[in-house]
Amino acid sequence: MLPNKNRLNADFYQSHDTLTLSRMLLGCELVHDSPDGRTAGIIVETEAYLWGDPACHAYRRKTARNAAMFGPAGALYVYLIYGMYYCVNVVSGEEGIGEAVLIRALQPTEGIELMQWRRQLHPKTQLPLDRRKALLEKDLCSGPGKLVQAMGIDLKEHNEISLSTGPIYITTPVVRNFETVVTTRIGITQGAELPYRFYIKNNNFISRT
Repeated sequence: MLPNKNRLNADFYQSHDTLTLSRMLLGCELVHDSPDGRTAGIIVETEAYLWGDPACHAYRRKTARNAAMFGPAGALYVYLIYGMYYCVNVVSGEEGIGEAVLIRALQPTEGIELMQWRRQLHPKTQLPLDRRKALLEKDLCSGPGKLVQAMGIDLKEHNEISLSTGPIYITTPVVRNFETVVTTRIGITQGAELPYRFYIKNNNFISRT
């Protein structure tokens, strides 16, 4: 097992509101120390989902699906979309409110071959896909569903776990000198006009400019 990096602690997540956290996570590194090996990537794109936001899963009420959002800041919220892909979020804000930061894209830094292997599997069946060419490094984690698969994040195993103590964690920033783009979110209809998406300007690994 490789030594742990500079893991952010629970106080960090609990000390910042959701919009601030969405910006502060840029340049930090998401790490998963899994039984298969370590994978890691710099967080280059995030989206905020706030209480009172119609695009937020917690907008209407607490359910079995979104229950993790109502837990303590710094826990993971993993959910299924389109019946086959998963997204990973950092629970944020005051406990019981229901806010989170979606991790939209990573710049891979460790475990590239393991990421390649995971991305060769069908996300639902886990059977090998018939890809004629290996995925480019910039395509491994350039979207929320892609990065969850590449990082080996699992709904049953990792939903509600703590980033402060679990095998998945976020480090202190490894990239600092960059300009942050603030814009509207992607792939939603309600709340689409809100400027809650953040990414590192001119980064080649984001999901979309």
